[in-house]
Amino acid sequence: MAVMVRDRGFYRRFFTLTLLIAMQNLVVYSVNLADNVMLGFYRESAMSGVTLVNQIQFLLQMLVMGIGEGILVLASRSWGEKDVGAIRRVASIGMRIALGVAVLMGVIVFCFPEDCLRLMSADETIVQEGAGYLRIICFSYVFFAMTNILIIVMRSVETVKIAFLVSVSTLCINVALNSLLIYGNWGFPELGARGAAIATLTSRVVEFLIMCVYLKRFDRKVRLRLRDFLRFDWTLFRRFLRVGMPVVASNGLWGAAMFLQMAVLGHMPAADVAIGANSIANTAYQISSVVLFGSASATSVIIGKAMGERRQDLVRQYAKTLQVLYLCIGAATSLLLFFSKDLLIQFYAVSDATRQTALQFMTVLSVTAFGSAYQMPCLTGIVRAGGDTKFVMFNDLIFCWAVTLPISAVAAYGLHLSPVAVFFCLKADQLIKCAVAVVKVNRFRWLRTFDPEEPAPTAVEPV
Repeated sequence: MAVMVRDRGFYRRFFTLTLLIAMQNLVVYSVNLADNVMLGFYRESAMSGVTLVNQIQFLLQMLVMGIGEGILVLASRSWGEKDVGAIRRVASIGMRIALGVAVLMGVIVFCFPEDCLRLMSADETIVQEGAGYLRIICFSYVFFAMTNILIIVMRSVETVKIAFLVSVSTLCINVALNSLLIYGNWGFPELGARGAAIATLTSRVVEFLIMCVYLKRFDRKVRLRLRDFLRFDWTLFRRFLRVGMPVVASNGLWGAAMFLQMAVLGHMPAADVAIGANSIANTAYQISSVVLFGSASATSVIIGKAMGERRQDLVRQYAKTLQVLYLCIGAATSLLLFFSKDLLIQFYAVSDATRQTALQFMTVLSVTAFGSAYQMPCLTGIVRAGGDTKFVMFNDLIFCWAVTLPISAVAAYGLHLSPVAVFFCLKADQLIKCAVAVVKVNRFRWLRTFDPEEPAPTAVEPV
């Protein structure tokens, strides 16, 4: 079997989906960058406090996106089968679960904001700055969940432009309101971190309304209506639990691991420096790696649709070609992050210690990004969409919880290594997972059917 697919339509679909999703991710991450930069100019402790809150937001994001990826796996196959009714039913199931998660997390953090933040930092100044932000931003969780579930439903049928437009509106509203409410410009009150929270909450409400208008007036593929979310398919729900919940669990485990990674850095000496540097480095990484994450989402759509069309022969060809494309994307991402780090740091008004630590963190990320660019789309794109949704969950459970976190805790509190050494320990699994991805993808044992009456396809080694 040839390594590279010769069908130009495949490359056109992959790069179109990847670039459009990447542009959406770029705008989304630019919102975080704007918050960090503007709060960094206002007060460094405010930026660090919001960074802690963003870890809670990241956990919610991972859970919602896990639910969304479960929807994507099932809905993209239904799209390949031309079964739009099944897409509506799985959207209803995913929306209910996502709303439940968002409401639960919102209630917890609203009632216990300081206690949640003290899990990640012992610095009371940072905790109080973050608590004021958290009490407001928690009301955006429901709107965030609903908007992202709707975006993923549209993505499953290869409609991705609306997500970019929604994200652009969020960025514009958020930046404009930040300039007014953080600093108190044009007669508005100076609210600092709380002003940034109000700006973000407002933008989340607006993006949800834009998405509703699009579905009502412009969508011609799925034609979702409110009544579709009032119906419930128990048979499909059981299938979602079997196929989708391992994805939710995997994302939840990873999000919780990132929460604990922040706790490791937040309880080290000079925690304010480590937290601020981590915020800057991760924001820079997210912006530079948007194509990486876009490639994983594009892969899920392409592989899922081919599986729905019962074209396992194409799936095997696609898997080989995609691995080569991932390596090229990884090399470009690593080089971009490494050579742009000195430019990106100029946007932040932070202390010299935070600046130097952030540059060191970004150097580490420029190395581990190459591994992320290969193993992440291989496992969350190819393997999941191919039908093996449990493997990634067990893989993350082992590497994040049994390897990365224990070793990092020993490095920080037992060996008292420097923040950059601890940070490398926290990110090293991105390189180690590459070996797992190579073996898993190229054995083709992830080709599965979701129909219990139909036997799973036999794994066949490539010729």
